[in-house]
Amino acid sequence: MGNLSTPKIWYLAIRPKTLPAACGPVILGTGLALGDGVFRLLPALACLLVALLLQIGSNLANDVLDFKKGTDTKERTGPLRVTQAGLLTPRQMLAGTIVVFTLTAAVGLYLIYLGGWPIFLLGLLAIISAIAYTGGPFPLGYNGLADIFVFFFFGPVAVIGTYYLQAGFVSEIAWWASIPPGLLITALLVVNNLRDIETDRKAGKKSLPVRFGVKFTRIYYISLLALSYLVPLVLWLSGKAPSLILLAWLTLPQIATLITDVFTKKGSPLNETLAATAKLGLFFSVLFAVGYVFASLNAF
Repeated sequence: MGNLSTPKIWYLAIRPKTLPAACGPVILGTGLALGDGVFRLLPALACLLVALLLQIGSNLANDVLDFKKGTDTKERTGPLRVTQAGLLTPRQMLAGTIVVFTLTAAVGLYLIYLGGWPIFLLGLLAIISAIAYTGGPFPLGYNGLADIFVFFFFGPVAVIGTYYLQAGFVSEIAWWASIPPGLLITALLVVNNLRDIETDRKAGKKSLPVRFGVKFTRIYYISLLALSYLVPLVLWLSGKAPSLILLAWLTLPQIATLITDVFTKKGSPLNETLAATAKLGLFFSVLFAVGYVFASLNAF
């Protein structure tokens, strides 16, 4: 570890395996806009960049704030945390966090110009929530509230916001389609908290798995996945969306492995399940978007 270069250390700090979670909802919102003929490239790219920066900023903040709270110890089973490993000082990590959130705000100014005060308010809340996940007087992740905020910002805010900033309005399909990404990324958080249940309990972190136990967590995870796949089916059967959105169901074969992992693995082996759940969310969103776009092309 001592031979790692500075760029490599920062690469580890941003936790690139978590970034698909940020991309999926923006891709889905953009796919819906493209299918409805309201796609705009620059707003779409700006939304993607802001989503990635928010995820990176949250990762950096979590790294240093968990270290300061004593949650990250040598018993940690998750991916390397660079502050705890001594690769960066807390001051360096805080400086990096400030830089990333400053860049987020800078790009966000363009989105505020497009979308007005609602985008300003949502952007401000997103940054505050990213920091409040582990920081502040009432950290969300330490009090079992993170799931609600993860669903809200990675689901409705990301998908609907991306669509709105391109279209100038929000379609009914955008509201409905925002639900599965939020659920799937919440499932990602569930795996993360299941993996860390023992160390979180020792640190006084009251995540939902710590509060309600392993059995509840497994059922919760399955429910989140099931509801995610139910939404496109309901949309198609109700006539609100074309049947091609069911392309998202091509990811179903991955579900059996993920559920088996959640029922049989503990600790660090769940890191693979975490990465696989992140990829599931991305592929689901991409295939949903592709199906919607192809259906719109076939309509002409």
